[in-house]
Order: sequence, then C-alpha cells, then structure tokens
Amino acid sequence: MIINHPLLGPRDSSEFTYLGDATLINRPDWQAEDAAEAFYEYGYVRDNPAGKHQELWFHEAGDRSWLVVTRDTTTHEISKVELARDVARARGRSK
Repeated sequence: MIINHPLLGPRDSSEFTYLGDATLINRPDWQAEDAAEAFYEYGYVRDNPAGKHQELWFHEAGDRSWLVVTRDTTTHEISKVELARDVARARGRSK
C-alpha cells in the first residue's frame, strides 16, 4: 500500500506504523467532572468500521510525522492524507 505523504510524496506503508482511529487526536479534558469515564472510552472503546475511516499513521522510518489517513477499510483505497497537526488545528477551530 502506498501512502502519499503530504510533504515527502508517495511512500511505502512499511515506513509507517498504524496507530488506530484518528479520533485519538481529541483527547478528553483531564479536569472534567466525567474525566474517568471519558478516558476509559478514549482508551478502550473503539469502532471497527467497514468502509471509509480516518486513521492515525506515524512515519517511523522517515520524518517521524503523524498523519491522518482516510482509507476504505474494505478495499484499502486511500482517499486523503493530511498532517495530523493540521487536522487537530482544524478540529480545534470548529469547536
């Protein structure tokens, strides 16, 4: 599988480490009243979708960047690759 890195261009997926659902960018507020429950869900409760899904990938054998890869889990087709910092900033502005 080829991941089209936004800065470095096409790279083989063997250069990356898959780190799970991209919603992990949205870390719960540790000071919130429901922090214990929120962190439990953050750490252990995951969807296992079939189809289009946003995932975190780490470029371990390269520039060590974090990416959000939008991939179809049934076909492995990648439709979008973004730097995770850009996705996190955009999500922060939309709240």
